[in-house]
Amino acid sequence: MSNSLAPLRHAPFRYLASGRVVTMLGNAVAPIALAFAVLDLTGSVSDLGLVVGARSLMMVVFVLFGGVVADRLPRHFVMVVSCVLAAASQGAVATLVLTDTATIPRLIALSAVNGIVSAFAFPAASALIAQTVPEEIRRQANAINRLGINAAMIVGASVGGLLVAAVGPGWGLAVDAATFAIAACLFALVRVPAYRDRSAPRASTLRELRDGWREFVSRTWVWVVVLGFCFFNAAEIGAVQVLGPAVADETIGRWLWGIVLAAQTTGMVVGAIIAMRVQVRRLLLIGVASCVVPILFLVALAVSPQVAVLVPAAFLTGVAIEQFGIAWEVSIQEHIPPDKLARVYSYDALGSFVAIPIGQVAAGPIAEAIGTGPALLGAAGVVALAVVGMLASRQVRTLEHRPLKVPLDSTVPEPVVAG
Repeated sequence: MSNSLAPLRHAPFRYLASGRVVTMLGNAVAPIALAFAVLDLTGSVSDLGLVVGARSLMMVVFVLFGGVVADRLPRHFVMVVSCVLAAASQGAVATLVLTDTATIPRLIALSAVNGIVSAFAFPAASALIAQTVPEEIRRQANAINRLGINAAMIVGASVGGLLVAAVGPGWGLAVDAATFAIAACLFALVRVPAYRDRSAPRASTLRELRDGWREFVSRTWVWVVVLGFCFFNAAEIGAVQVLGPAVADETIGRWLWGIVLAAQTTGMVVGAIIAMRVQVRRLLLIGVASCVVPILFLVALAVSPQVAVLVPAAFLTGVAIEQFGIAWEVSIQEHIPPDKLARVYSYDALGSFVAIPIGQVAAGPIAEAIGTGPALLGAAGVVALAVVGMLASRQVRTLEHRPLKVPLDSTVPEPVVAG
């Protein structure tokens, strides 16, 4: 087996990667199905913003506690419980839509529940990768993990568009619920070394949050990138998730919108393959610089929403976003101590996601006030400023790709098998 595929020799990584592929297969269908379920219900992009914004808001509110829990408990156990609860909440949404009993308040409430579940799953899943393989092949592990996720999203986005067009959005949401149940079984099989000394007295939640915060702010490159993505995500996600479906409904149609999203994910697959094979010293610099490319997609949505323009723009966006995603995961896992990794990921999620619900909720009213095209161009401008701000940091430009080595006199205990 080549070095690029070396992580697949490790059974815990195989189960983890398989579980994430299954969940992302359903999660690629869910946003398309939910968006058109809301548009079928009220026809309002503002209502759609409230529904998707509720999920993002709850994730932001609870993600710090999710990081503490993921550093306290076996991370695979956190993933199992999260998947079971996600299956239940998405199953309830699907039932409401299929039985024509859905209302905006009910959808908002269930989206909020799903957001809380995601707040615990995200830091656990992100930190768990570093435990499944030796540090010298973490870059390949992150690339394979994201490659599988993106391949699943290609299929999910394509199937989602077809499913919504053929039988309605309720069945797409039912598929998402089923994938969470399957993933729970796969995560239950993950067995990895634990980095936490179980004999040590457990600190309070507040103390552990403070320790994680000190680790987070001690590295300028970390908080600068997170701050940049606070603005980047609010503009880009709000525009694509809320305004994108509305533009598609008026121009290319729902099925072709699924194809556009699949093209973006195809680009992410290609991007993962590139990142897996290319060796660079300034990995984070390349990743952040690549984030200028998504501006093309936003501008295309604004001025030329045609399949011939949107598909290549979406594909290039996917390639670029994946360069950043893998660069960021590898940089965090190389430079942050393992026993604080989930908490740093939780602060990363808090900072990166805190403004997403604002962007999602505000996208509709802004578009109604100034027009969808100008709103999309404004989002592109915010993305450009965010990238420039991140590149202005010397640490972002000069951080080198090199693994963290734990000193011999470290107080980190010898790994033991987590329950």
